[in-house]
Amino acid sequence: MRLQSKHLKRFWPILFYSVPVLATVTFLMASWGVWPFEACELPESLSSAAKTIDHLFYGIHTLSMLILLGTGVAIGWVIWKFDHRRDPNRKAAYFHHNTKLEVLWTLIPAGILVALAFYQMNSWAENKMNRPMITDVSGTEIPKPPLVMVKARQFGWEFHYAGDDGITETADDLYIENLLVVPVGEDIVLQLESRDVIHSFFVAELRLKQDIVPGKTQFAWFNPIRPCEVDILCTELCGWGHYKMKARLKVVPRGEFDKWLNELKQDYQPQELACRAIPVGEPPALPRGGGPSTGSVTNDHLSVAEVARLWTHHETFLQSLARSASKVPQAQKRDREFTSERQQP
Repeated sequence: MRLQSKHLKRFWPILFYSVPVLATVTFLMASWGVWPFEACELPESLSSAAKTIDHLFYGIHTLSMLILLGTGVAIGWVIWKFDHRRDPNRKAAYFHHNTKLEVLWTLIPAGILVALAFYQMNSWAENKMNRPMITDVSGTEIPKPPLVMVKARQFGWEFHYAGDDGITETADDLYIENLLVVPVGEDIVLQLESRDVIHSFFVAELRLKQDIVPGKTQFAWFNPIRPCEVDILCTELCGWGHYKMKARLKVVPRGEFDKWLNELKQDYQPQELACRAIPVGEPPALPRGGGPSTGSVTNDHLSVAEVARLWTHHETFLQSLARSASKVPQAQKRDREFTSERQQP
């Protein structure tokens, strides 16, 4: 019985000290892509700004690993040094504070946090503050306009491409759902808005994550370094269908992007949308991707100015009406599935 108790006393210290050791080994194996933790490594970075984020990520984790190991070694040394079995006659010392020690363990964490704050400033500025700039015709540098306006909604993504004028939320915008195509090697600016609740635009390979708050217009930007095709996910719980709210990001050469954009334009009418009249009372037909097209001109139609004003506003009534009407069967099916899931025991 005494032997069993002795072994049990040794078991617990070994178990507790195996935690920081295994955590450190797991971190190192994942960082170096060693089986079976190679899947735990960060995905390949496909953005020019991702390197600074990766350095910051691995730097903080390495620092945390060293602090974990240092704390464990210090505690182990104290337990071994002052074990009563080493000197049974030694009396314990009691004191309620140690000013030098308290100053030390306050200044060291404070210094670490200040160092991290300065270390991450460049990464934060590059990804959240320093929006790409362009030079206008007058030679003045201005923020680069967004290539795409991203509308998040339960539970999908809408992408509104700037038309020939290079500006979003105008009459010649092009619309497609759940597919974002951008050219490689260029600064891409996205305008992010929500139609309903809080969402979050996340692309792991770009190290890009931006919350989208209803009623606010936010911007995100990146520069993809090579062609690829990856997932766009929502990383903010936004409702029962949050798990399936994803889209695809396709990065292609500039020539292929221009060809794809021209094909998307062909799904609309060749004339400018603002110069076409829309029949009253007829919902417009939907081309590939879900965008609106114009109908034929009749005597019962809106004026050109009214049509232009209608299309310029990003919450176009006709577009929303047609899209909603096309999705009624799918919405009813989702409601039935959701109701049946809740009724199951």
